This record gives sequence, structure tokens and C-alpha cells, in this order.
Amino acid sequence: MKKKDISYYFIVMASIIIVFSGIKSASEIIVPFLLSLFLAIILLPSYNFFNKKGLPNIISLLLVIGTFVLILLLVAKLIGTSITDFNANIDSYSEKLTEYYVYIVNITSKVSIELSVNELSTIINSKEMMSFATKIMHNMGSMFTNSFVVLLTIIFMLLESSHFKAKIELIGEKNEMISHLDKITSQIKEYMFLKTLISFLTGVTVWISLSIVGTDYAFLWAVVAFLFNFIPNIGSLIAAVPAVLLTLVQFGVIDAIIVSTIYIFINIIIGSIIEPKIMGKGLGISTLVVFLSLIFWGWLLGIVGMLLSIPLTIMLKIILDNNHNTRWISILLGTDQRVKAK
Repeated sequence: MKKKDISYYFIVMASIIIVFSGIKSASEIIVPFLLSLFLAIILLPSYNFFNKKGLPNIISLLLVIGTFVLILLLVAKLIGTSITDFNANIDSYSEKLTEYYVYIVNITSKVSIELSVNELSTIINSKEMMSFATKIMHNMGSMFTNSFVVLLTIIFMLLESSHFKAKIELIGEKNEMISHLDKITSQIKEYMFLKTLISFLTGVTVWISLSIVGTDYAFLWAVVAFLFNFIPNIGSLIAAVPAVLLTLVQFGVIDAIIVSTIYIFINIIIGSIIEPKIMGKGLGISTLVVFLSLIFWGWLLGIVGMLLSIPLTIMLKIILDNNHNTRWISILLGTDQRVKAK
């Protein structure tokens, strides 16, 4: 096989950098589009369900979009009040949490480690830790400032979904283009739908558990758990931090340990047992790539990139896998199953 000139690879790398730079510069346009796309994918099974029942497209659309908007408004109303109240009390919570630093300083002094409360407060900023999740929620809310555009895009995507495949077939490249599109859409639809159900189960479990313990703003932390469950590997850990710290401030160490145990138990049962059984091992992405994709898409597209890092990586992997020149990159992104098979 003839070796390609090294300049070819430099041109390819330069092109990739230019493309990603363009995506980052145009993130204000791309992020709402991606958000609309993946919300449409989540809503598509419901839309198809009503269509199969014989309802007209417009009626199916009104039912799906109406239900979605009502749920969104209800959740926004419930967590909006909680976020406002929590932010109003964040200073008092932070002061109470700082009191525990005195105990830590006393303990460390007994083992000849000299620390001061001010040094510990600088290293571990209690206010920043407790407000981190609500800041992300606020950033998520700011994405819906163009909610009308996002909603219109979702509506048109749902209406177009039933005709899109037929349009591709008319192009004439049936064998290649249709198989690629089917593979991409089917895997992403399955992942997004199942991940949404699993995240919903996680959120409900957190809500019930924290309500029983008595932690303030249980519904807010349940919504945080639901959203952060889309972030692979570290999402569940980040979601647990504010709830555990708030429980520590409210009730003390024992209850904080109980809440920590609840989150660990939920992560083990749902994240490590239920989720793999429901979703299987069909994603074909290595654990390292999952973590790196979280960092990369988060840098490129912000919080939406973090939430959608897996679907975006799956899409990229399938596209690379279906091109002979880029298949080697797809293999590097994948798991070791193909290697073991050899």
C-alpha cells in the first residue's frame, strides 16, 4: 500500500482544528440546535406512538409538545422557587459548614499537621461547593432563553421525522446513506430514551430518599440528580455533593453519612446493575474515551456538551467507522471486545 505524504496528515489535522474552532465560535447557534435535536429524539417515541394509534400528525404533535411544555413549566416553577430560596440562604449555610473546619483543624493538629481555618476555607470553598450545582442549573435555564426557537425547532424536527428517510431514499444512494443514517439514529434514539428513563428513576429515588431524611429542597436535588446522570462517570458524584453538604449543615455528620450512603447505594443499584442490564454493552466506547469525551465536549460546547457527550461520541464513532480511511480512529475509540475476539 502506498504511503501517503506526511503533508496530507498535517492538512487533515489543520482542517480538524479549523472545524472545531468554528464550532466553538458558533456555539451560541450550535448548542440550541443540538439541544433541540436530542430533545426531539427523546420525544420521538411518544410522537410515533400516537401516530400508530391513528391520530393525525397535528393532534399527535399537540399532545406531545403540550405535555412536554407543561412538565417543563411545572418543574421550572418548583425548582425556581427552591433555587431562589437556596441562594438567599447560601451564606448562612456556608458559615455553618465552615464551623466544621474547626473540628478538622483540631483533628489534624493531633497528628502534627498544622492547618488554619482560613487556609482550609481557601482550599475548600464551602460556598462555591454548595452553589456549584445551582449555578449549573442556572446555566441550563439560560439555554432556554431562546425557548421559542428551541420549541419551534423541535416541532419541525418531529414533523419532518416521518418524511426524512423517504427523502434520503429518493437521493439514490440507498445502500450506503440509509444504512449509515439508520445506524446512527437507532443507536442514539435507544441510548437517549433509555438514559432518560434511567435518569428519571434516579431522580425519583433521590427525591423520595431525601424527603424521608428531611433534607431541604429535596425536589431540587432530585432534578440535579436527573440531569447530572446524563454526565458519565462523575455526574452522580457531583450531584451528591450539595445534598450531602446541606444535610451536614442541617442535621450533622450521622445524617450526612446516611445521605452519602443513599447516593452510593443508588449509584450501585441503578448505575452499576440496572443500567447495564437495560442498555447492554452496545455503545462500544471505552471507559477512557467516555471520560475524555466528557472533557472535550464540555470544553467545546459547555454544559450541554457534557450532558450530550456520549450521544455525540457515538455519532462521531459511527461516522468514522463507515469510512475506510477513518475506521482506525473508530477502533481506537471502541472497547476491547473486537481485540478479544481476535
